[in-house]
Amino acid sequence: MLRRRKLLISGAAAALTPLLNRRALAAAPPLAPLRPGARIRAVNPGTWIEPELDLDPLLTRCAAEGWRLEIPDSVMQQWRYFSATDLNRAADLTTAWRDPTVDAVFYLGGGWGGARVLEAGFRFPARSKWTLGFSDSSSLLLAQWAAGRPGAVHGSLGGSDEHWQRTVNLLTGQPVKPLQGKGLRPGIGRGPLIVTNLTVATHLIGTPWLPSLKGAVLVIEDVGEAPYRIDRMLTQWRSAGLLQQLAGVACGRFSWAEDDILPGDFSMEEILEERLGDLGIPLVLNLPLGHGHPNNALPLGAMAQLDGRRGNLSLIR
Repeated sequence: MLRRRKLLISGAAAALTPLLNRRALAAAPPLAPLRPGARIRAVNPGTWIEPELDLDPLLTRCAAEGWRLEIPDSVMQQWRYFSATDLNRAADLTTAWRDPTVDAVFYLGGGWGGARVLEAGFRFPARSKWTLGFSDSSSLLLAQWAAGRPGAVHGSLGGSDEHWQRTVNLLTGQPVKPLQGKGLRPGIGRGPLIVTNLTVATHLIGTPWLPSLKGAVLVIEDVGEAPYRIDRMLTQWRSAGLLQQLAGVACGRFSWAEDDILPGDFSMEEILEERLGDLGIPLVLNLPLGHGHPNNALPLGAMAQLDGRRGNLSLIR
C-alpha cells in the first residue's frame, strides 16, 4: 500500500490516433517568452498532495524571476485519491486557461487524474499558454500539442538550481544545452519533440489526445514499471503502428523495484533495445530526465535532432 501511494504521488515531489492538425500548428503564433511580471497559476489535475509538501522554494524561485505564482487552496485539497472531483479539477484548469491575465499554468501533483480531466470535458482555448509538468500531467501536455497549442514543457518544478535554470531558459526563450545519453543505434533523426511518461501516453492511444507521431522524435520515461510491463506497453505501440512513424526515439530514466527482475529475465536496457532497436531509426538511452534527479526539461513540439551515434539530443533553433 505504501509503495502504491509512493508511486501515485511520485510526480508531486516530481491510424489509431487522430492526426495532428499541422495547418493549425503552422498558423499558431509562437508564444511570447515569460517576462518579469508574468502571472502563473498552479493547478493540481491529479492525485492529492501531501499537506507537508513545502511549496515555498518554488514560490521563491518564481519570485526571483519576477514571476507571480498563485497557488489556490484547491491545489492542496483532497477527494478520494484526487485533489477534487473530475468536474472541479476540470473547472480549475478551465479557469486558469481562460484567464487572459494568466501567462502560464504549472501542474502540481502527479499520480493519476489528468486524463480524467480531459474525459470530463476540459478543452484548450484558442489562445495558448506556457505549461510545465510531467508524470501524470504528461496527458495534458500531449493533449495541448495534439490540439495545436504550443508551449507545453515536460519538466519538474523542483530539482537543483542548474536544472531549474534550464527550465527558466526554455520559458524565457533562451538556448539550452544538448542532453547526453548512450547511443545504441546510429543515425540522425530530426523532427518535433514528443516527450512523455510511457504509461500515461499508452493509455491515450485511441483518443484525440495523443498527437501524431509521424516524423517526430519521441522521448519516453517511466517509474515503478518492471521490464515485462515496459515490454507489454511497447508491444502495444508497435502493434498500433505508432513507433514505425518516428524519426528517432530516446529513453530517459526508467526505474523499478529490484524484485521485479528475476534471474534470467530481460534487464530494462535489454528490453528497451529489443523493442526499439529494430525500427531503423536512431536510438538513445539514459537521457538525464524523468522521475528522480536530474529531470531536465524539454519542450513538446520544438524541433530537435537526435544523434544516435553520439548519443545526444539537441534543440534546433
